[in-house]
Amino acid sequence: MRTLRIAAAAEAATLAVLLANLLTVHARPVTSLAGPLHGTAYLVVIAAAWQVTTTADAGARWYTLVPGVGGLLALRRVRKTPAPASGTQKG
Repeated sequence: MRTLRIAAAAEAATLAVLLANLLTVHARPVTSLAGPLHGTAYLVVIAAAWQVTTTADAGARWYTLVPGVGGLLALRRVRKTPAPASGTQKG
């Protein structure tokens, strides 16, 4: 879960940097650095979501395919999904 949280934040932050750069000075070094970082964070978000999610919240896996904010959407979905029961109760 921690990996997904960090990668989702990095994905959103690098997208913000890329868009700010595009709308202002469009400096090539910024694009050359932030572009690959954004792509890597995007792939890590997808991989981490497949490891974290269960079949109960498989919809979160699909959210990760949305570039930029998919990781944040998946995190929200995972947090809202109730945790499965961890054992049986005798009664």
